[in-house]
Amino acid sequence: MKVLRTPETAFAAIADFPFAPHYLEVASEPGGTPLRIHYIDEGPRDAPVVLMMHGEPTWCYLYRHMIGPVVAAGYRVVAPDLVGFGKSDKPAAKADYSYARHVGWMRQWLEALDLTDITLACQDWGSLIGLRLVAAMPERFRAVALSNGGLPEGGPAPRAFAIWRAFSQWSPVFPIGKIIAKGTKRPLSPAEIAAYDAPFPDAGYKAGARIFPSFVPFEGNPAVPDQKAAWAVLDGWHKPFLCAFSDGDPITRTGETRFIGRVPGTAGQAHRTLRGGHFIQEDDPEGFVAAILDVAKAGAQA
Repeated sequence: MKVLRTPETAFAAIADFPFAPHYLEVASEPGGTPLRIHYIDEGPRDAPVVLMMHGEPTWCYLYRHMIGPVVAAGYRVVAPDLVGFGKSDKPAAKADYSYARHVGWMRQWLEALDLTDITLACQDWGSLIGLRLVAAMPERFRAVALSNGGLPEGGPAPRAFAIWRAFSQWSPVFPIGKIIAKGTKRPLSPAEIAAYDAPFPDAGYKAGARIFPSFVPFEGNPAVPDQKAAWAVLDGWHKPFLCAFSDGDPITRTGETRFIGRVPGTAGQAHRTLRGGHFIQEDDPEGFVAAILDVAKAGAQA
């Protein structure tokens, strides 16, 4: 496996991300190439954990406006970069990636850190991977805050997503910073767009970002059985589960209806609608923080 690592100099111009980097290696497969995962780890090490998981095609920079307020509320915030993104290592070939491998890599990482008492805050692929971790290790989690994401288990792809999936596979250019800017309601500054481009010095670094949309397990995807197994756990999940979807995301619109009423832990939670587009962390970080703190508090009392 050929593995690329974005040089640290690529991130030197980012001025609004004052968090110390941390790194941990996992195996790409049993006995395979080691992969270095980057993560942010802020707040007291003995505090309850809020795990902030990003999606496609972002990195933990997405949570920069949320980390400080959650730490100030008394939590330890841990925010990783998925393999292929951010400051984490990037296998160079699309064939090096799979949904199952992503889940396995993040499970190795979480177990190596031995995180427990976790409130999961997730969006986009942060939910597809994060909720699989919840299902695989429910004893490590106490609550979930979900925004603009899901856990598909078959069925047809929504039209907006099908268009995005085709673009990711066939477009001759894949301008990641501009893609993210199109998924927000507030205009991103040139510096913010550059920060989202920073992990990808050239097209060779984008294999993970390019292939991710094809892994979403709609009808015919080989991951559907694993999704159904995860849903079997969530169908019995009684710990607090709060949905905070946005009012302006064409990809995940009405996605909360797949959880509220089905996951037992959604009962009695203060579900809410946030204001913004797909990348709600950019549009309404205060609203997402409030949702996380509410469900984390409910999890402590459960």
